[in-house]
Amino acid sequence: MTRPPLNRRLAEFGTTIFAEMSALAARTGAINLGQGFPDTDGPEEVREAAVRALRDGRGNQYPPGPGVPELRTAIADHQRERYGLEYAPDAEVLVTAGATEAIAASLLALVEPGDEVIALEPYYDSYAACVAMAGGTRVPVTLRPHEGAYLLDLDELRAAVTDRTRLILLNTPHNPTGTVLTRAELTAVAELAVERDLLVVTDEVYEHLVFDGAEHVPIASLPGMRERTVTISSAGKTFSFTGWKVGWITASPELTSAVRAAKQFLTYVSSGPFQYAVAEALRLPDTYFDGLRADLAAKRDLLSEGLAQAGFEVYRPSGTYFVTTDIRPLGATDGFAFCRSLPERAGVVAIPNAVFYDHRDEGAPFVRFAFCKRTEVLEDAVSRLKRLA
Repeated sequence: MTRPPLNRRLAEFGTTIFAEMSALAARTGAINLGQGFPDTDGPEEVREAAVRALRDGRGNQYPPGPGVPELRTAIADHQRERYGLEYAPDAEVLVTAGATEAIAASLLALVEPGDEVIALEPYYDSYAACVAMAGGTRVPVTLRPHEGAYLLDLDELRAAVTDRTRLILLNTPHNPTGTVLTRAELTAVAELAVERDLLVVTDEVYEHLVFDGAEHVPIASLPGMRERTVTISSAGKTFSFTGWKVGWITASPELTSAVRAAKQFLTYVSSGPFQYAVAEALRLPDTYFDGLRADLAAKRDLLSEGLAQAGFEVYRPSGTYFVTTDIRPLGATDGFAFCRSLPERAGVVAIPNAVFYDHRDEGAPFVRFAFCKRTEVLEDAVSRLKRLA
């Protein structure tokens, strides 16, 4: 062949780090605290709702392109009841194959070749690939550790905006750092977006996983933002059914129509029976969401304390189900080498944060662990990690 088979826009992207580390866990028998998926299913009543839909023949054939009406209505109700955001189910809600497709469709729809997309670094790895597929240029603004947490430098964010900037890609609660952007921070971002006439695409899949009194504030709820924001969320993280791949966007009719134009040529539709189940899941009582947060907060504390005892510097997360650690107290500086050797040394798999950075040196000494696992699994992992001390 006269040129490589892979499109040059994707040439920098190989097999994801999650596939590599999960294969390493399987090969070595190590505990997989790398990829962020629970090791137990979510609520039984939600699973039974999916079974009921299958048996009743709901969703076994192509569902409507925008998503089944029951789910779109439940999403609109959720946004209104939780955040005071009003969305019309027919024109302002779009169901997707998980949040990953929602991100891809949004960027493919809204970004022209040459447009700049600002993303908070470290960022979920699909962001970079989706910006590349859209022909955009990613512009990272780095969250940096300070006094036990990761902080956004608003001056750096403002300086990153140019005449070519099309949109800001946000993620709060933030993966992998566990940072939850404050109302004051988001207000500053909103004011910048309005001032410079920018769109905002915001990944809020961890919206219900916030701890210690942290508040999740949808940026779409702030002045001037509803008409310029695409809000993305999904069922996988909130209800522990990550394999169902049911996500969604809420946005103005114009933005929703634009994203739907791209989405229809990706999966077109997906997850028919599961959409009906997620519609029921979104109507679970507050006790479910409160219990989920309490359970994950306890697991966060268990893993964080164990990591600290093993010698890591731990950045205690305010949201998500990931803990970021600094490996330098253990005498290591290369997160990739550390994670590739960890299964043999301690029987545990983690993820090197550097894979989430354009500026790899910024993320080199940081490693992410997931705590969305059964308590006994985390206790076993903590016991194994103590070998490192």
